[in-house]
Amino acid sequence: MRVVAKIGTSSITDQLGVIDTAVIDAMCDQLAALRAAGHEVVLVSSGAVSAGVSALGLTARPTDMPTLQAISAAGQSRLMETYNRSLGRHGLVAAQVLLVPHDFVDRRQYLHARQTLVRLMELGCVPIVNENDAIAADELRFGDNDRIATLVAHNVAADLLVLLTDMPGLYTADPRHDTTAELISEVPADDPLLSVEATASGSNRGSGGMASKLSAARMASWAGVRAVIASSGRPNVLVDAVAGVAVGTTFLPSDRNLPARKLWIGFATNVEGALVVDDGARRALVERGTSLLPAGITEVIGSFGSGDVVEVRDLRGHTVARGMALVDSDVLRGIKGKRTTDLPSDVAHEAIHRDDLMVLADRA
Repeated sequence: MRVVAKIGTSSITDQLGVIDTAVIDAMCDQLAALRAAGHEVVLVSSGAVSAGVSALGLTARPTDMPTLQAISAAGQSRLMETYNRSLGRHGLVAAQVLLVPHDFVDRRQYLHARQTLVRLMELGCVPIVNENDAIAADELRFGDNDRIATLVAHNVAADLLVLLTDMPGLYTADPRHDTTAELISEVPADDPLLSVEATASGSNRGSGGMASKLSAARMASWAGVRAVIASSGRPNVLVDAVAGVAVGTTFLPSDRNLPARKLWIGFATNVEGALVVDDGARRALVERGTSLLPAGITEVIGSFGSGDVVEVRDLRGHTVARGMALVDSDVLRGIKGKRTTDLPSDVAHEAIHRDDLMVLADRA
């Protein structure tokens, strides 16, 4: 099997942000066991920012983006030093791979990333993936790494994605506050995963949380990849997940098998605004997979530019889709509701092209 595993900051660092070598050793023991059994593995690891906070002797995690990006550079080298040492105990080589959102949007970059990751696995390395926080142009867009792990799983055609966290899996409610909460062992394909209430962040050291993992699991399902959310503290959790042992919550893959670009648009970007559409436009998007035309837009919300990702909502306020706008918000306000024949020749005749649109709503 080809496996992508993700482990978060709260799992591999202590309360002060210091890297917990015992946890990484336990993870690397499992990675080595999987390699010895003939599996190919990629590890997506958070922790660079937190490790940087500790390395620089800061008393608290900064909140401004320039400082976060700077300290991630200090932390990333220490993170890799730990993985290199730990994997070296098994005669394995860790290979650092730093990615940015552009690597999943640009087709050439996407294929280049795949070629590099696959070749590293062929050479017997264990790729350790993280976002290139230090030079990310916009911000830490994939800062929780759950979504980037899903995109990596899609990129390398993984058989399994394992998202490790400080919780045993997905519950019917937050078990920390509700004693009646029950663990959900399996979620069928196309189940409305994101409708489940979940906290945005599980700790003050990381940037993810169960809500992020739910989004990533839905991405994985729609990408045709089986995903598991499980506790990083469970002994041999990764080995057992690969063996098919029931650990945590399993999300079954759907037959959608969407391209990475649409997954990125739908789940892994910041939304800069919204377009409200009439019922006719909603049907065209959901049932026929068309582009969104200005004629179907009834309202433009927020301020955004061409190329920004916006949400598409119906008249009842329900999310229909997300997509990359072809024109900015000011232009759209001037042409909303107009037929194509009435549009100026120098303005794009589509608000969002269907290739840049991810439909999230069901047909009903």
